[in-house]
Amino acid sequence: MKLAAEVRNAVTPRAALLVVGVLALQLLFIASYVGALHDPKPTDVPFGVVAPEAAAAGAADRLAKLPGDPLDPRVLTDREEARRQIMDREIDGALIIDPRGTTDTLLVASGGGTVLANALGTIVTEVEKPQNRTVRTVDVAPASPQDFDGLSAFYLVVGWCVGGYLLASILAISAGSRPANPQRAVIRLAVLALSALLGGLGGAVIVGPVLGALPGSVAALWGLGTLVVFAVGAVTLALQAVFGIVGIGLAVLLIVIAGNPSAGGAFPAPMLPDFWRAIGPALPPGAGTWAARSIAYFKGNALSGAMQVLAIWAVLGTVVTLVMSAVRRRTGREDDRPAGADPS
Repeated sequence: MKLAAEVRNAVTPRAALLVVGVLALQLLFIASYVGALHDPKPTDVPFGVVAPEAAAAGAADRLAKLPGDPLDPRVLTDREEARRQIMDREIDGALIIDPRGTTDTLLVASGGGTVLANALGTIVTEVEKPQNRTVRTVDVAPASPQDFDGLSAFYLVVGWCVGGYLLASILAISAGSRPANPQRAVIRLAVLALSALLGGLGGAVIVGPVLGALPGSVAALWGLGTLVVFAVGAVTLALQAVFGIVGIGLAVLLIVIAGNPSAGGAFPAPMLPDFWRAIGPALPPGAGTWAARSIAYFKGNALSGAMQVLAIWAVLGTVVTLVMSAVRRRTGREDDRPAGADPS
């Protein structure tokens, strides 16, 4: 009986629920990462075909009927149109068929993901071989030699995301997960904004001038990093304002467990299973990774969608945090502050 009483005193019902929550997050982490990344294969990759009019439709149809549907081909007018669409990130590669010879040209963009570019090379080579044709690969947006497998943009964004939710979590642990009033909420958001500015600049300088891992504008990466850190931090603050300390776990679920494996980092989106491919662009890690690669390798093209996603998360997190702090102020409810914390 004494031992049972000690256990009840040591492990409160709330602590037991938190332990169960941690176990659930652990299993979801394994399921999400392994589910997304254990069997990468290209599926419905947007792909251009340039050929004489008589042969273009037949070539596109042949590529569309490959086993497993790795490509989603569309006929393009000429080589320049194919290059433009790759740089605008509308397609991931293109095959230029030369009817005057036996060598065709494959255009790829390893800056968008080296693994995908290599996969396209393998697929097209296998298609051309039975026709006694060879393939010459041209990389129109090559990844930096210091950017192994095009992963630097992903790791940069992951670092920014970690900074965002850790800062919000520290504010919760040190002074209560739910801000006691709108003034306290504004202060937390201001601290988050300042940290986002510094973290965004630091990350951009490290991957650019210091390590030379990513080309592109340092100022543009700084702006992106500021928005990523603030968006993730604001969402974490909002989840804490609604759910208390449990909100930290929900932020991990959203950003780390769902967001990171679906971000198109290790394997670009066309190589992910349908579920992760669908959610990735709508979450901060996926939007941030897309934007960072666009800045580094695609002259800043195709940025607007990703930036809008990040802005929506930032605004949503800010509004929910402020609204919940006002509600708590009116109702006079106690927040989940540590013992001895300032209740103001």
